[in-house]
Amino acid sequence: MAPIDALFAKLRSAQRTAFIPFVTAGDPDLPFTRRVVGELARRGAHLCEIGIPYSDPIADGPVIQESYTRALASGFRLSDGMETLRDAANSNDVPLVTMVSYAIIHRHGIDDFVDDMQTAGLAGMIVPDLPVDEAERLADRCRRSDVSLIQLVTPTTTRHRALRIAETSTGFLYVVSVTGITGERRDLPGNLVDNIAWLRNQTDLPICVGFGISTPEHVRKLSRVADGIIVGSAVVRRIADASQRPADVALREVGDYVATLIAALDS
Repeated sequence: MAPIDALFAKLRSAQRTAFIPFVTAGDPDLPFTRRVVGELARRGAHLCEIGIPYSDPIADGPVIQESYTRALASGFRLSDGMETLRDAANSNDVPLVTMVSYAIIHRHGIDDFVDDMQTAGLAGMIVPDLPVDEAERLADRCRRSDVSLIQLVTPTTTRHRALRIAETSTGFLYVVSVTGITGERRDLPGNLVDNIAWLRNQTDLPICVGFGISTPEHVRKLSRVADGIIVGSAVVRRIADASQRPADVALREVGDYVATLIAALDS
């Protein structure tokens, strides 16, 4: 069984919702990335999403865009990032998935990229700029390697297309909560819960929700209907805010914030 499938089977049996934080590889540096993954796992994260820096990110708001810029400016290289993630995967018992542009996969080569994912012990990937119509080759290669290819459903996705995306996704289905780019929001759309409920009746895949989620109230509301909660910009912003302080202090501050969200999830 693929690692993400095993995780959600365990969580469903325990009637628990997954907490999935996002961090950018190499922001502020790769040693910190390795340590923050460990801190998030220690605080109770069930799975971690790692953004692979790219100069022209898709759907990411200013907070994550700026983190990519910082990582690239400091000399981030994909080979070094994979080595760091291999260390993180081997040192922690939470699955790691990458958020990566298809341009990077294409330049690297599909077979080589998936092989590198396997070697690094990574459980899956999210490719936001790969339409479902063009995903068959990568999806097939991932299936043969037990690497999950997690695809996205947005508020503007038609229901017919959403069903097609669900049929080709593995691991879980990533539901984008808002129209637009990533970033913290005060309020989430009023129809989000109903849309998630409809999807749950159409697929057996776990449903995980991201974009805009940043408060304990958001987490409590969505935990009633979602299998997983993804928090990105709010975590990345706190890493940036703490990056000028000693690493131990920064790790504690990020961990304390994540702990408040997990407490809300468990409540």
